[in-house]
Amino acid sequence: MTTQTRVGAGLLMGLILGVALSVSFGVMADRHQHEADALPLEELRTFTDVYMRIKRNYVEEVEDAKLLEHAIRGMLSGLDPHSSYLTPSEFSELQIGTRGEFGGLGLEVGMEDGFVKVISPIDDTPASRAGIQAGDLIIRLDDNPVKGMTLNEAVNQMRGPRGSQITLTVVREGVDRPFELTLTRDTIRVRSVRSEMLEPGFGYLRITTFQSKTAQNLVEEVRKLQRESGGLRGLVLDLRNNPGGVLNGAVGVSDAFLTEGLIVYTEGRVSDAQFRYTASPGDVLKGAPLVVLVNQGSASASEIVAGALQDHQRGIIMGTSTFGKGSVQTILPLSQGKALKLTTARYFTPSGRSIQAEGIEPDIRLEPVTVTRAETPGIKPITEAHLNRHLQSREGDAGADGSDGQDKEPLAQRDFQLHEALNLLKGLDILQARR
Repeated sequence: MTTQTRVGAGLLMGLILGVALSVSFGVMADRHQHEADALPLEELRTFTDVYMRIKRNYVEEVEDAKLLEHAIRGMLSGLDPHSSYLTPSEFSELQIGTRGEFGGLGLEVGMEDGFVKVISPIDDTPASRAGIQAGDLIIRLDDNPVKGMTLNEAVNQMRGPRGSQITLTVVREGVDRPFELTLTRDTIRVRSVRSEMLEPGFGYLRITTFQSKTAQNLVEEVRKLQRESGGLRGLVLDLRNNPGGVLNGAVGVSDAFLTEGLIVYTEGRVSDAQFRYTASPGDVLKGAPLVVLVNQGSASASEIVAGALQDHQRGIIMGTSTFGKGSVQTILPLSQGKALKLTTARYFTPSGRSIQAEGIEPDIRLEPVTVTRAETPGIKPITEAHLNRHLQSREGDAGADGSDGQDKEPLAQRDFQLHEALNLLKGLDILQARR
């Protein structure tokens, strides 16, 4: 009995010890998780101390709500240039913007070194008509220095009633001194997609920003071009100075030209921020050549489209390096109509490239230049049509000056990059036909 009792007691102690060890390991695991999620008490004491000192000692009395809002804005602005706190009015304006209509000057902007930096002007708006360019720095709004303002404060000051004016002081690379531009505010209605025929069989399609219906509008415009031309032999997709927009819009546009495979994927800390988007069967161009124009004003959703088409070798990317915004912002609604715009993920092209701070490198680099027609003063070129008794063509003469009767400024003079894209498109069409 004694021996059995001792053996039983030893077994019992072993079981108790085993349970204790397993509980201990479980407690340690929970402790590590709690430590990761726990509030930083020492830092919060410091915050409270600073808060109370401001309340008691600042030269003017400040409301608690205002102090706390400033603290929240500072917390978010210290993370990255794209995270921000949205008041009810700012949240409402953001929602209106994704639907394609908002008030102001027509600028997509960010912050750089305390100044407002123009990412891109939106087509056919007061900003684009005034000649504001991507990369410009705005240092004054009327008589108010931008330095010290938050981005939201600067944007709110640039907005106002239709017909009212604002003077921007601009610093531009390559220009010796700051200069002023006076703009008249207007209601900004963004036409997300527009198209035209460049030449018979070759179309042009421009996306100014990505909205919830951009992919649907793109398909409609392409089909309209196909009806006009009797079938497209090639398309130029212009994403220059497109600041981005809704992620689903970029996915839909990419899907319109791709028949299969990954379009883009995102990686974040939480499962809700991890997505993979793949293409569905069907190419709206039916395999016709595609050239995509980009520049430093092409950002975010534009880079998703360019990266997907480049990785799948579906289009030739032409122009200059893009902006390099490879992060995804999620709108997190709060109480009382407020919200957070928080960076929650990075996105990657199908081949795994991160665009963040790198951008898309074009397949063919082409700087924007201005060209003029080369002519010899006072001397007109002599052609066969000028010779006496020259044979008539079957279609008849075009005229002694060789003109076709059109006075429109040549495409190369209006937009050299587009002119070169069209030439490339013609070459791709020739190669495709020979194959």
